[in-house]
Amino acid sequence: MKKIALTSLLAVFAAAGANAANTMDGNPLYMPAKGHFYSETTLGSETSNVNEFALGETFGYGITDRLAVSVKTSLGEADWFSGNAWNELGADLTWRVINDKAWKLDIRGAFEMAPVWGDHAAFLDKENTEYMWTAGVRGGYVTEDWTLAAHANFIYTNDEAFNWGSDDPMWANHTLNFGVAGHWTMSDTWSTVVSADYFKIMDHYNDDANKGWWEMSLGLNMNIDDTKYVGAYLTKIMEREAGGYLDVDDFNGYGFGMKFGIDF
Repeated sequence: MKKIALTSLLAVFAAAGANAANTMDGNPLYMPAKGHFYSETTLGSETSNVNEFALGETFGYGITDRLAVSVKTSLGEADWFSGNAWNELGADLTWRVINDKAWKLDIRGAFEMAPVWGDHAAFLDKENTEYMWTAGVRGGYVTEDWTLAAHANFIYTNDEAFNWGSDDPMWANHTLNFGVAGHWTMSDTWSTVVSADYFKIMDHYNDDANKGWWEMSLGLNMNIDDTKYVGAYLTKIMEREAGGYLDVDDFNGYGFGMKFGIDF
C-alpha cells in the first residue's frame, strides 16, 4: 500500500505546475496548455539499497487549458533483476476550477492497479493485484519566483476494481492523504521543490503500529530550456511504531532518484 502511494505521489509532483519562469520545471501546480503533451520519466529507488530500482513514466495531454488527462506506469527490479515486476498502471483526470494569475484550484480523479504483473505471479493476479480509486483536490498560490501548494486525497483500495461493498480487512482500505509542496525558482537554470505528505488508513489497521506515515521529498531541478528539465531528488518515509513514536532512522533509509520532464 505504501509503495503504491509513494509511486503515485512522485508522479503527481512530477506532473503538476504553473506560472513559473519555465513551462516545465517541476512546479507542483503545473498544468499543460490546450493541445500540449507532457512526459515525466523517473528512475529511482525507495530505499538506500541500490539493488532496487523503479523506472516510471507519466504521459499527459491538455484537452483544454483547464482539463488534462494522463496515464502512468512503472517497472521495478530487485537484486539486479533476479526479481522484477510491472508495478502499476493508472490514469487520472484533472480539472482546473480556478485559474487566476496567482490562485489555482484543481479537482482530480484517478484509477490505478498494482502490481500489473509481479515476479513469479500471473498478469493481474487476483490474489496480489490491488485496485485504487482516488478523489482529490489541490490548489495554491503561484508567483514568478515561488509556489506554495496543498492537496487532499481520499483513496479507496480493494481486490477488484468495482468491489465497493467489500470489507475484507486484507484488501478493502479507505485512506486519507494530506500534503503540502513548495517550489522556489532560484535562477533561470535552477529550482528546488520540497514536499511532505501524510497518509492514514481509516479502517482495519488502527493499532499503535499503524497510526499513519509520512512521505517526504526534496528535489533540485536544472532547466535545459523553456520546455525541458532534469532533476535529482531524495525521499524519506517516516512510519509510526508501537507506542506512537515516529521511526525516522531505520525504516528504508533514504530513497533517491532522478527525473526528466518535457512539455511539447
